[in-house]
Amino acid sequence: MPAYFRELYDQDFSAIARAVTSWRRLADACLTAHETSASRVSAPLRQAGWEGEAARSGFEAMRVTQSMLLTANRNTLLLAGAMAHARLGMQAAQERLRAAVAEAEEAGHRVTASGGVEPRASSPAYRNLPEEDMALRDAEEVAALRQRIHGAIEDALEASGEAWRALRELDWFTLDKEYGAQSVQDATEWITDAIGIGVGGSEIPADDASPEEVAAWWSHVNGADQELLLASYPAELGALDGLPADIRDRANRTALTAQLDEFRMNESSLGIHDQRLYANLLRLQAALDDGAGAPRSERLHLLGFDPEGDGRAVVAQGDPDTADHTAVMVPGTGNHVGNLPGQLDRGADMQEAASERRRGDVAVVTWVGYDTPETISVSPGLRDRAEAGAGDLRDFTAGLRAASERPDGHLTVVGHSYGSTLVGVADSGGRGLQADDIVVVGSPGMGVDRAEDLRVDPDHVWVGVAPGDFVAEQLSGLTLGTAPQDSDFGARRMPVEPGGHSDYWRPGSQSLENIGRIIAGERPLSGGSSR
Repeated sequence: MPAYFRELYDQDFSAIARAVTSWRRLADACLTAHETSASRVSAPLRQAGWEGEAARSGFEAMRVTQSMLLTANRNTLLLAGAMAHARLGMQAAQERLRAAVAEAEEAGHRVTASGGVEPRASSPAYRNLPEEDMALRDAEEVAALRQRIHGAIEDALEASGEAWRALRELDWFTLDKEYGAQSVQDATEWITDAIGIGVGGSEIPADDASPEEVAAWWSHVNGADQELLLASYPAELGALDGLPADIRDRANRTALTAQLDEFRMNESSLGIHDQRLYANLLRLQAALDDGAGAPRSERLHLLGFDPEGDGRAVVAQGDPDTADHTAVMVPGTGNHVGNLPGQLDRGADMQEAASERRRGDVAVVTWVGYDTPETISVSPGLRDRAEAGAGDLRDFTAGLRAASERPDGHLTVVGHSYGSTLVGVADSGGRGLQADDIVVVGSPGMGVDRAEDLRVDPDHVWVGVAPGDFVAEQLSGLTLGTAPQDSDFGARRMPVEPGGHSDYWRPGSQSLENIGRIIAGERPLSGGSSR
């Protein structure tokens, strides 16, 4: 131990700091290369309609390369994080060591070259004490100073040892292999535990933490730990309502890549369910790839991803953290990750319709974050799916509010078909959806009997029923509460033209224009009341 005293006391940590900076720059370069490859190579080729055997081989080669770049990004972030924690821990120990030495010398004791403390009874601190008290005080103070010096050296050695054990877990031979993403994922839990982050250290909030608590926690995590958490716990961070959209997007894309790599590795042994889920996730990845070259205002953010069941996903078009107007679209029966690209087309139409009002930036979120029913029926148990998903939707919209840089931003929640049932059940419970406006179209019922049962002002509950929509005209009001279009319900009617159950987003339609106007904070044209 004495051999490390002078080494720690004189240590210059600037070289480690420069190395950490260099590794982080390399991690950023890998991530940039990954994103650039997707936006400037893969996406344009897909949009150009490149097909055939050469296209299949080419896209697969690009996918593998992009996966390797993402793996390299995570590996270098882990390395930089381990080194940064070692530096911070050792530097803090050095500060405690130097403070103990300074205090000892100020008290008149002598600190030896090996870190020992020799007492001096002639210290000014003891000048007016009896001789026997001086000896006792001297022994106690010197013992405490010796312990502080010894403890600081032990802390520095522990910080160094933790980093060494963490770095030893990184397997650089996986970077050029397709299974690299899974390999680095397997190492991260041990690594982050070794350096005291994740479950310890910068502890990830529990599942029952509120979005506001999550947002507050993240704001106090230093930048180095944020990057390390992103590299280590992408699935856990991606699921946290209250985190910034860019952070959730990075985390969920990493988690999606790891899940797809795992399926690819085991493709020959996948069961029927996993084969279907794999196909659905590939469609999700393709949609994200297609949007890679979009302008910032239309960029896709993967705000939620869950491989359970048929797969769930939440995708924003635009950045809800900076948007003046945000809409959350909740689709109805039969929707899952596999058909999310079609829902994104509706989201793009709504974003364009709202943006035409020129009242600020607009983001539209497609929320397929619940287990949708397969069909609409009159079964009394049909409400169960809405009850099961209501809390998740409430947490999500609360998370949008907590993460937004526009505290007064306008939030609209749009529910289609059974999605309107979930919206109604969610807004009638807890703190509601914290929405400024709610729009429901093609609704079989909102799960409540009156608009007053909702948390939102009834004057801001808008109902659209297209003449010819079988669900809204024939099934509404049977088992899922009063039909929202009935005068007794107390909502406002949003005029729409005749059409089918899925025609509310038809380009150039009155319904699409009115939805856009509401999202932009305006009233629909020719709006009336059903009361």
